[in-house]
Amino acid sequence: MSMKHAFALVVAALVALGLVSPARAGAPTDQLRGYTDAVQKVLDDPALKAPDRRQERRNAVRKLASEVFDVQETARRALGPHWQRISPAEREEFVQVFADLLERTYISKIDLYGGEKLQYTAEAVEGNRAVVKAKVITRQGTEVPVEARMLKNPTSDRWLIYDIAIENVSLIGNYRAQFDSIIRKESIIALHDRLKTKPDDFLDETGTAKAKKT
Repeated sequence: MSMKHAFALVVAALVALGLVSPARAGAPTDQLRGYTDAVQKVLDDPALKAPDRRQERRNAVRKLASEVFDVQETARRALGPHWQRISPAEREEFVQVFADLLERTYISKIDLYGGEKLQYTAEAVEGNRAVVKAKVITRQGTEVPVEARMLKNPTSDRWLIYDIAIENVSLIGNYRAQFDSIIRKESIIALHDRLKTKPDDFLDETGTAKAKKT
C-alpha cells in the first residue's frame, strides 16, 4: 500500500488520537484507547453526518484536539536546530501557524472516515517517553501499522502525542525536511510566510503531509 493511500484511509482515525477531553491519567495505551474510543463516537454519530452539520462535526473535533496533541513540542521538533535560533516571541508565532497547518492536514480529513478500526499491538515506556504501536484495520481487512510517540506532561501526569508515524513515515520527519530546506535556501521568515499564505505547498494532492521515510 502506498503512503498516499494509507494516509487517505486512516488519517481520520489517527486524528482521534488528539480529539477528546482527558480522563483520569493512566498508562499511555489506556489513555490513547480512551481518546480514540471517544472520538470514534463523534465520527460515528449519525446526527453529525448530515451535510448541513459538516462544519459542526469539524468544530467538535477542533475543540477537543488541543487536549491531547502537544503542538508546541511537535513544532519544536519539526523546526529542529533552527528552534534555538529564534526568539521566544518568534517561537510562539511559529507554533500558531504550525498548529494551523496540522489542523489543515488532519482535521480537514475527518470526512474520509469510513469505519476503520484501531487495534493496539505494543507499548514501550522509557522515563517520560512512550511509543504506542497499533494497526489500522480497514473495512476491506487491510492492516496499516501506525504508532503514536508521546511525552508525559510533568504537571498533569497525562501523556501527550508529539509525533505520529504511519508505515514508518514520521509526521515530524516530513515537516523537518521541508522546513530545513526552505530555511537553508531562503530564511526562517520565508518559511513562516509560506506557512501562513501557501500552506498547500506542504501538502500533496490528497491534502496530507508530503511523505518522506525516516
